[in-house]
Amino acid sequence: MKIFMLLCFILLCSVAHAENNVKITEEHYKNLGVTLGKLEAATQIPLLTAPAKVVVPPEQEYVISASQAGLITKLNAAIGDKVKKGELLVELNSPDLLSMQRLYLKALSELQQGSFLYQRDKKLVQDGVIAERRWQETQGQYNAFLSEADEHKQLLQSAGMTNGEIAQLSKTHQLASQLHLRAPITGIVMERMAVAGERVDSLAPIYRVANLDELWLEINIPQERVGSLKIGDQVQIENTDIHAKISLLGQSVNPENQTVLARAIIEGKQSAIRAGQRINIQIIQTSQTPIFKVPNAAIAQNEGKSFVFVRNPEGFAVMPINVIGKQGEESIISGELSADDDIAIQGAVALKANWLGLGSEE
Repeated sequence: MKIFMLLCFILLCSVAHAENNVKITEEHYKNLGVTLGKLEAATQIPLLTAPAKVVVPPEQEYVISASQAGLITKLNAAIGDKVKKGELLVELNSPDLLSMQRLYLKALSELQQGSFLYQRDKKLVQDGVIAERRWQETQGQYNAFLSEADEHKQLLQSAGMTNGEIAQLSKTHQLASQLHLRAPITGIVMERMAVAGERVDSLAPIYRVANLDELWLEINIPQERVGSLKIGDQVQIENTDIHAKISLLGQSVNPENQTVLARAIIEGKQSAIRAGQRINIQIIQTSQTPIFKVPNAAIAQNEGKSFVFVRNPEGFAVMPINVIGKQGEESIISGELSADDDIAIQGAVALKANWLGLGSEE
């Protein structure tokens, strides 16, 4: 019984000792290979790493398609080419365009005749020569001619004719089956879906053009980790200096891999990454409380808890910490620490042995 009580007393003393200090001389801890260093203040917490895909924002991507069925006679751009807004990309021979031009000229001729009758009856009704009812009929007929001419003009515009080309057609009455398709934006040709000499149907896609001044990241976040993220968190692309900011956290879980889609907008125009590229990223959060960066070797583990050894006049104080993130060979920690503290950045294992009574001061 006395032996049992003695063992309990020794154990309690050991625990009390472990909770406070490691008493050790400077010469002794140097002989153990312990090296001191300052705590490095930090502001950002690395939360997690995840796979991501580089994508083009949907509003910055356009498909140039054949507005009429016809034969492609010429393609002026290849994949990867930079094109300017309004630049001619496709020349298409379309018999349907001839019919549309003929109908427009017919509507234009009827409008001109209707305009003559409109001006004549307007003067006659002012002079009291014709009845008000006839004037109303003339007005209605003129408005119908005007509406039909405008409709056919809009159809020509939809087919790809410019206002200048339509004005030239109105002036010369010369029909042309050549249809020109132009770039809707300044951007890069991402895909070509047809070749010269190919017959295409109406609305068949020919080119895909994108503005790459802004790119997004689509990130697959494990659904159990989404709660720790927030809009505005920083994203670091692995092995680059490129950053992004989270702009969206999805509201649904992918049933196949149990991930939630997060979107991040890349800051500034980039040349080191490409649309469609698959990369790894790290999500980083700004801390609102004091945190510190230390080497992984400075952290000791005991009974599932983490500690660092802070230099004091007697040796080292054993300070409990929370490890809140890791980045390579370093960890981000929090605790009752100060940037002025000296800690053991090497040799923590030896100090842990002394702390737990497994080593000797001698």
